[in-house]
Amino acid sequence: MAETLNRSDYWEVLGLKPGGDAASLKRAFREQARRWHPDLNGSDPVAEERFKQVNEAYAVLSDPRRRRAWEQGESEDSSSEGDPFATGFPSFESYLDRLFGRDGGQRSARQRDEADQPFGDDDDDAAGPVRSGFPQEEQHAQEGAGGGGWSGWSPRRDSSVTPSPSPPPPVRAASDAESLVELTPEQALAGERIEIELADGSLVEVTTPALAGDGWRLRLAGVTPGGGDHFLQLRVRTAEGLRIDGLRVLYQLDLTPADAALGCQAVVPTLRGQVRLRVPAGSSSGRLLRLRGRGLEDGERIGDQLVEVRIVVPEDLDAAEEALYGRLRQLAQERDQEGGS
Repeated sequence: MAETLNRSDYWEVLGLKPGGDAASLKRAFREQARRWHPDLNGSDPVAEERFKQVNEAYAVLSDPRRRRAWEQGESEDSSSEGDPFATGFPSFESYLDRLFGRDGGQRSARQRDEADQPFGDDDDDAAGPVRSGFPQEEQHAQEGAGGGGWSGWSPRRDSSVTPSPSPPPPVRAASDAESLVELTPEQALAGERIEIELADGSLVEVTTPALAGDGWRLRLAGVTPGGGDHFLQLRVRTAEGLRIDGLRVLYQLDLTPADAALGCQAVVPTLRGQVRLRVPAGSSSGRLLRLRGRGLEDGERIGDQLVEVRIVVPEDLDAAEEALYGRLRQLAQERDQEGGS
């Protein structure tokens, strides 16, 4: 063991004034033991010697009999005990477990955490000096439950032990949600105050922007349980199939291939009744036809209505129709060949 310290050095080693109480003694010992433990100091020889002194100081000051003998200047024969660190040093956790009588195999996560922290006055572990070697952590865990003795341990002076922190609490993954909000053209034009019920039952009050349109997607950031977003899908349509987009009105006109190719007159609904629209010959899908002044009105402003042509082919053809479409395809192929020659 390290050279026996004089009367005042034991207190100085632990950083205390002489006569400190048991709580301050224990707290100071833990702090100094963590500071000088070889596992935490890269096997520094100075740290090893200092750690032995810390252990010796606490062993004497925490034992009333040995402390009284030391204070009275009486010599103590410790040769029979030998050096508990002659073959190496235990891990810091095993060191505290052995010192305070803990069962290393059954330590709670809280106790493992406490090994990494300074200890306060509320710690009520049974204190006592270290008089013999310490087991490996693995052997400690296996034999502690069965009541067997500790038969020794392998030196760990070359290891660098960092206690594992407690796992963080589970994090609930954020998920987005979506609601469909139906508005009339008048509500979309002016903006509408609505209430949305979230998945957890809470209500969110939202005012839609003025001149909103069909298909708009509004985002409520971070309002769902877990911090996800809630999206509002706006639907602004009439029973006749008119879609509102600001002041504009959109309508999709389905035509047969013959009407689109030859042109026709089509009846189209508007916000103010039906109108007759002339479809030019040779109109393809996606062509837009404009009805001026047939959109929404906002004061002196008034929008237009756009009619989009969509060619629709019948699903079931009778024999005569199939023959005609076959003939049309043949004519188209012949025209392509003539154009390429």
